[in-house]
Formats: sequence, C-alpha cells, structure tokens
Amino acid sequence: MRISFRPLIGLSLATAILFSGLIGLGVWQLERLEWKRALIAQVDRNLAAPPLPLDRALAMGADAAQYRRVVLDGRFDNVKEAYLFATDADGNPVYHVLVPFRTVRETLLVDRGIVPPALQPASTRKAGEIDGRTRITGVWRVPDPAGLFTPPPDLGKRIWYSRDVRTIARADGVALAAPVIIEADSTPNPGGWPRGGQTRVHFRNEHLQYAITWFALAASLLVLYFAYHLSKGRLRQERRGS
Repeated sequence: MRISFRPLIGLSLATAILFSGLIGLGVWQLERLEWKRALIAQVDRNLAAPPLPLDRALAMGADAAQYRRVVLDGRFDNVKEAYLFATDADGNPVYHVLVPFRTVRETLLVDRGIVPPALQPASTRKAGEIDGRTRITGVWRVPDPAGLFTPPPDLGKRIWYSRDVRTIARADGVALAAPVIIEADSTPNPGGWPRGGQTRVHFRNEHLQYAITWFALAASLLVLYFAYHLSKGRLRQERRGS
C-alpha cells in the first residue's frame, strides 16, 4: 500500500500562508508569556525592596523606578488638592486625593489615598489635612495614558478621570521633578481619611491560553486541509502496482 496525494496548488498555498501565520501568533504569545512573567517578577522584587530616597529614585529615571517604594520629606501643598474619580475594590465610587508634595528642592504629585464622595471636599476632613513638615513612604508609579473615551476633567471642581500628571500639574502651575505619582502607603492619616495603601498590582496573564488557541487553530486547519483532499479523492491509499 502507498499514499497517493495530489494537492490543490492554490488551496495548498493559502493553507501554508494561514498555517504559518497561526503558528507565528502562537510563538508570539509564548514570547509575551515570558515577558509578562519577567515583568511580574520585577514588580514583586521592586515592591519588596527597601524604600529609596528621592534623589536616588530621580537618578534612576521614571520608568526604572517603577513600583519602587520611595521616602519623601517635605510638605503637602493642600490648597492645590485635585481629585481623581475611580471605584474601590467593591465597585463603589471614590475619589483619589492628589496633592503636590514639596521637598527642599523638588515637587512631586502624591496620591494620598481615597475618600468617599461625601468626603471629597477638604472642609469635611480637616483633621486629615497635614500641615507642616512630614515624612511619607509611597510607591513610585508612572501612570498609564488616558484612554480614547476618558472624559475631560471638570476643572471647576478639580475632578479628573485619568492620572494625567502633566496636565494636572499644569493646571496648578506646578513644576514636577518627574511625571509620576507617589501612591502613599497604608499609614493612617489623622481622622482616618484619605485612606492610603491603594496600590493595586494586577497583571492579566492569559498568554498561555492564547498560544494554545492559536496552535489549536493551526492544527485544525491542517485537519480540514487533508480532510478536504480526502473527500475529493486526492488523498488515498493505493495498492502497489495499481
């Protein structure tokens, strides 16, 4: 017995191109999987590392210091509070309180934590308005850019819908040392608000599932390709000499 195979040229070329594309997508997802695992490991190391002084974080650069904890000594510029609308872990509306923090030489934007809508006005939580010199520890974050459908800010109420650091600083006439936000840790504030420790580290890592899907589609394509040729009599077993 021998196998007789008379492939259709056009179909074979199209199948080869599509098959190569599916395999390429699967390999790309495996590469993305390794990149994502390395990113998660780096973030875990950065969060577990000892806090950096500000000058060292600035020397590292905004991206290199991502997710490192940083210690700041200085004063809050409370009159320039801004508010970022968001939701908490339970899906309830909250505001992140963003305040310029002035050290001896530099100014950075600090996310002091969240408050419920009823406590958004600073006058409702005067105990939490820290005056004078203070020291805080927070996580260095380079914010993600605003999305295409992000609403514009309400400048009159100083409410923002994305952490557009440069625009927030420009609206306040503040020159920042780096385009980052320092997310304050969970150290309680006087009066309990704002509530810090809101850093969320969650990376979707579904690249393995995506890779399996692309490889499965490639395998299915081959099955259909040979099944079609079999149905047309172009793939069959023949007796030798027949």
